[in-house]
Amino acid sequence: MPFPKSLRLPAAIAFTLGLAACQGMPEPPAAIGTPAPTAQSLAPVTADGQATFAFEPFTGAPGNIADELSRALGSEARSQGLVLVRRVGAPSTYRVNGYLSASGEPSSATVFYVFDIVDNTGQRLKRISGTERISGASGDPWQGADSGALNRIASRTTVEMAAWLNRR
Repeated sequence: MPFPKSLRLPAAIAFTLGLAACQGMPEPPAAIGTPAPTAQSLAPVTADGQATFAFEPFTGAPGNIADELSRALGSEARSQGLVLVRRVGAPSTYRVNGYLSASGEPSSATVFYVFDIVDNTGQRLKRISGTERISGASGDPWQGADSGALNRIASRTTVEMAAWLNRR
């Protein structure tokens, strides 16, 4: 049974708000006498000073959209001086989990995206989120997600990743 059109936008908004709510979660307190970790202490670098990122498979996007976004992220990462690890399961300084959803109306649609940068223990260190308004398509809102929209998502994401990495 298809998901009712009248519930798509509210469901996408609820999904995005649910993910955004996690961003404000407080960190557990440190043990007494132990300094609390700072954002800078949570951002290790490799021995040669070059941090690496491995994107995990995206959740929520159709395969063709995920593939095109992956290519755009790779291109934008190179332009930002970020080093991506391409092999699944290869060691990296950070892993990036991506979550995407789309909701549409007849004349427009919105892609919601969230990228969590995590350390090797799975602890989230940085969340990047946003929306991209796209032309609507009858039926599937992903049909409006063209190369331009995916390139803008990739650009904003990698710019934020580079700014976070270089803030030290």
